[in-house]
Amino acid sequence: QVQLVDSGGGLVQPGGSLRLSCAASGFIFSRYTMSWYRQAPGKEREMVASISSAGDSRNYADSVKGRFTISRNNARNTVYLEMNSLKPEDTDVYYCYGFVYWGQGTQVTVSS
Repeated sequence: QVQLVDSGGGLVQPGGSLRLSCAASGFIFSRYTMSWYRQAPGKEREMVASISSAGDSRNYADSVKGRFTISRNNARNTVYLEMNSLKPEDTDVYYCYGFVYWGQGTQVTVSS
């Protein structure tokens, strides 16, 4: 059974940091590109960052470049999203995506 379990969201003040994690199971994690998406109510889900299977190639949305870093640990079947200098407009539900599956999402709220 494939599972992607997202965690690490929360409430943070503008300028703060959070680290999201996505623990994968049920498929050969190291073979697949992994991505983080985010979605606000009433809006389309947008790709935030992606990382190649070996971790040697990364892509970011323009809105998060220089602030967010995606990484992975293939030995632990986990992908991470380090988010720094958070802004109120980063408030969304964040989802991990890999293979053809989605995590359940974790809420990130940036507010003073």
